[in-house]
Amino acid sequence: MDTFALIVTIGVALGFTYTNGFHDSANAIATSVSTRALTPRAALAMAAVMNLAGAFLGSGVAKTVSKGLIETPQGTRGMWILFSALVGAIVWNLITWYFGLPSSSSHALFGGMVGAALAGGIGVIWHGVLKKVVIPMFLSPVVGLIVGYLVMVAIMWLFRRSNPHKAKRGFRIAQTVSAAAMALGHGLQDAQKTMGIVVMALVIADVEQAGDPIPVWVKIACAVMLSLGTYAGGWRIMRTLGRKIIELDPPQGFAAETTGASIMYTASYLYQAPISTTHVITSAIMGVGATKRVNAVRWGVAKNIILGWFITMPAAGLVAALSFWIVDLALG
Repeated sequence: MDTFALIVTIGVALGFTYTNGFHDSANAIATSVSTRALTPRAALAMAAVMNLAGAFLGSGVAKTVSKGLIETPQGTRGMWILFSALVGAIVWNLITWYFGLPSSSSHALFGGMVGAALAGGIGVIWHGVLKKVVIPMFLSPVVGLIVGYLVMVAIMWLFRRSNPHKAKRGFRIAQTVSAAAMALGHGLQDAQKTMGIVVMALVIADVEQAGDPIPVWVKIACAVMLSLGTYAGGWRIMRTLGRKIIELDPPQGFAAETTGASIMYTASYLYQAPISTTHVITSAIMGVGATKRVNAVRWGVAKNIILGWFITMPAAGLVAALSFWIVDLALG
């Protein structure tokens, strides 16, 4: 096995994790920053620490990514398939970050994996893609929308006789906890996705055997890079989530974050499903906002976001396929 190919692939995987961090940092903290529950830098520091902690809380999602979506490619050519999948995901992350579009880094990675696999002539486990990616892609936003709405309705009913100013101050403090829970869930989900890719690369290189535990150094490297990316901050996307969909107040921010975190923990531990943190928190914000009045949500902005969700996988897959063909042509 070409050691150079392994090193390059792992390096690009860690680079993807970094872009995942700054692209998706808004998922954890946008609502807290927009309601002024936390200052931007304090929120980013908290999210970075919780992302780091979350990465060590499980491995089910990593196993799904490493052996549930595409057949394990073989040899140096297989390593370049993984490399191309990561390039597709990184390119799409950077494009959507530039335009402030909260698309899914997870689905960019999955789309890249499928596109590179098809271009490289290896098998795609379509039932795994359907069960673990496509169905959750459609189901999690619906669940986020409905649960976010119901949680906000419950909060409005429970605090209907409370002093509004005192309630908002209390929820501003509570948002510190809900934002931390959201960041922990983001680390639990997204760090593991890159761990799965690195494990697949190590299996291709005969450094690890399929089914071996994830090496500690892989967990640490992925967790640290995700945290560094998170601390770098994705301000463009943060503005979209925190203000462009709806102007949030502290109770709404708390409801959205609590909803998002709960769904991520459920998906990680009960189903080992790699869901999109972006889809979950964005749909939760829409559901929470709709309790005020339906037209309080800027549905034009929401429509553009949802359109981006649908094109993420095919777009990243196309970039990944093109990357593989270029690498294959260059290296023969």
